[in-house]
Amino acid sequence: MLRWHRALALIGWLVLSQGAAAQTLRLVADAWPPFTDATLVNGGLATDIVSTALARAGYASEFEQVPWARALMGVGDGRYDVLVNAWYNEDRTRLGQFSTEYLLNRIRFIKRKDTHIEYNDLQQLHSYPIAVVRDYAYSPAFDADPAMQKVLVHNFAMAVRMLAADRVKLTLEDEYVARYYLARESPRVRNAVEFLPKPLSENSLHILVSLKNPDHAKIVAGFDREIAEMKADGSYDRLLRQHGM
Repeated sequence: MLRWHRALALIGWLVLSQGAAAQTLRLVADAWPPFTDATLVNGGLATDIVSTALARAGYASEFEQVPWARALMGVGDGRYDVLVNAWYNEDRTRLGQFSTEYLLNRIRFIKRKDTHIEYNDLQQLHSYPIAVVRDYAYSPAFDADPAMQKVLVHNFAMAVRMLAADRVKLTLEDEYVARYYLARESPRVRNAVEFLPKPLSENSLHILVSLKNPDHAKIVAGFDREIAEMKADGSYDRLLRQHGM
């Protein structure tokens, strides 16, 4: 009888294990520190938030990092279940189902602390040289404004160093991205600059769950529920702090 009970327990464990394996979701994103990056703790801030919320909803997950175009295509054809870091776009609704917002990307201007600059509308900034990363989209209005004195650079690190050296008067970047890179700059650069209060633009960050996954609506519902619970119980804020935000 004891052997029979052990056999039944083993069968039950195998069934549960197979069920759990079937629920493992394939997460994908491109390299976008501090949000998504395979070299960072738990894949970066966004990956950590997403995998934690999904785990609380009952889904195991595995993360793969690929270029953006491949990630988006992979969600569309069902190779991946969840795109970790998606801004809302109507075209993308044909590929997957969006969750509610779980992070907010705020593009903010940065100036030298010893420079007085006010910003309420873009016209106020026309007289200032602004370091911008080549081929980077900041906002439709800013990108299309012909009166902006844009100084093209290769990356944000170069932009903020030019700003600290007073070679430009402004630069701009997503606030979380800027804080991530500023923490890795020298104190001379880091302590010389500050954000302007008003953001240029705000974009909500979502997961995009492949329509090829038959449980996409259930996955999104579980994710949204757990994100709300994480914000209520304090675990969401703890993850932000653990990633230096």
